[in-house]
Amino acid sequence: MDKALNRIIIWGVIGFLAQFIDGTLGMGYGVFSASIIIATGVMPAIASASVHTAEIFTTLVSGGSHLFFGNVKREWLIAMTLPGVIGGAAGAYFLASIPGDMIKPFVAAFLTILGLVILFRFIKYRVPSRQNQDSKAPGKVSNVVNRFKIKLPALGFCAAFMDAVGGGGWGPIATPGLILGENAEPRKAIGTVNLVEFFVTISISVTFFLTLGWESYDWPLVGALMCGGVIAAPLAAFLCKKLPIRILGIFIGILLVATNLRTLILAITN
Repeated sequence: MDKALNRIIIWGVIGFLAQFIDGTLGMGYGVFSASIIIATGVMPAIASASVHTAEIFTTLVSGGSHLFFGNVKREWLIAMTLPGVIGGAAGAYFLASIPGDMIKPFVAAFLTILGLVILFRFIKYRVPSRQNQDSKAPGKVSNVVNRFKIKLPALGFCAAFMDAVGGGGWGPIATPGLILGENAEPRKAIGTVNLVEFFVTISISVTFFLTLGWESYDWPLVGALMCGGVIAAPLAAFLCKKLPIRILGIFIGILLVATNLRTLILAITN
């Protein structure tokens, strides 16, 4: 009994830390929590299904908190949600026939490069002020809006697909994609990505549930991850709003490089 209780407490702490990282920097929940849970002896398929199920509740609280603190841009939310839901379901179904580990090294290499680009940008340059952004010529603003109609749905679909296939990737792809694509303010990118992730996670979790079955889930694990994440979500969203833009961007770059270099090294050495 004591051993089982200790495991639940450990899983709850993992859920808290994973959601705190994800809610603050816009990425890391799946990669962080799944990696540690698998290291404790949980089978990868059960870990992935359990993490995504817990994320339904943590992303709801996290996304709602970011919306409350003004970290969400509604235009991005509308453009990315439906493609993300479709991409997540497609990725989860695709995973049934193609191992996600085959694709992980290529995604990790791409995300490492993105991390280095973001690091360089936020170390060397300042994000343009809102006044400067609003002073663009009307024609240029119109062109940006037209590009968003194509780029944001594609970004949402690809990020959600890779999240389902690779066991993580929604935040690492979607967050830097918004930041680099249109010079987005980091906290807006993070908040929007967190809220859209709620809908993406539902899509992935339902698909996993239909393919794996109820009995494959470790429900104490799901509950512990959920409780820890729900506690951390509002605190992370508040901190995201308060952190300086430049510091937030640097943290995002460091996290991308660190997590994906680890994935690359493991893929090469194994």
